[in-house]
Amino acid sequence: MNFLRGKFIVFDGGEGCGKSTQARLLRDQLEAAGEPVTLVHDPGTTRVGKLIRGILLDPENVDIAMRCEMLLYMAARAQMMSELIEPALARGKVVLCDRFVSSTLSYQLGGDGLASEEIRAVGEAAIKGRWPDLTLIFDMPVEASFKRLKPKFVLPFPDQFQPVEVQDRIEQRPTAYHQQVRANYLAQAKENPQRYRVIDADRDIQAVHADVRAALGSLR
Repeated sequence: MNFLRGKFIVFDGGEGCGKSTQARLLRDQLEAAGEPVTLVHDPGTTRVGKLIRGILLDPENVDIAMRCEMLLYMAARAQMMSELIEPALARGKVVLCDRFVSSTLSYQLGGDGLASEEIRAVGEAAIKGRWPDLTLIFDMPVEASFKRLKPKFVLPFPDQFQPVEVQDRIEQRPTAYHQQVRANYLAQAKENPQRYRVIDADRDIQAVHADVRAALGSLR
């Protein structure tokens, strides 16, 4: 698997699609093979990114405008690119990224009039022009993906009460929104088949992973 050294690979898709599981599985296999690899999560991973992630996903932050939301994601991405991704690629590591600009082009596209050209222009500045070598889109019906979701955002409560886990701010959006997100992912892949691969995620983990390994062959 040494042909992956210095490559930047993104795992993306809707909620509950299994992309994080597949990213970790590939990381473990690369490490077992002695290949240098870095796995990052967008937004997050860096100290600054984690702070921004908390703002973005907090269900109480219902007043965040869509343009603000887009810029916050890009800010976290810019920090991660500078702090982690660029240095790892420069050292010849394989970089696996759980979500990236492809997420913003799906989740924020159209909100507050946001066009793909605007998002890509901000993305170009945030990531300093270093776009992924390959983006894997894990696709499955919204209804099936939401059956996999488990509440993971903990609401703050006084000490005398137990904390309550709920879906995060993005997960709580209506089904129609998430169906449009899915359509936006598929549209990206159709527009750029050289750098995108769509993988049927509505199957068992090993079947999906076999398709991941097959897709990586395009980077040889």
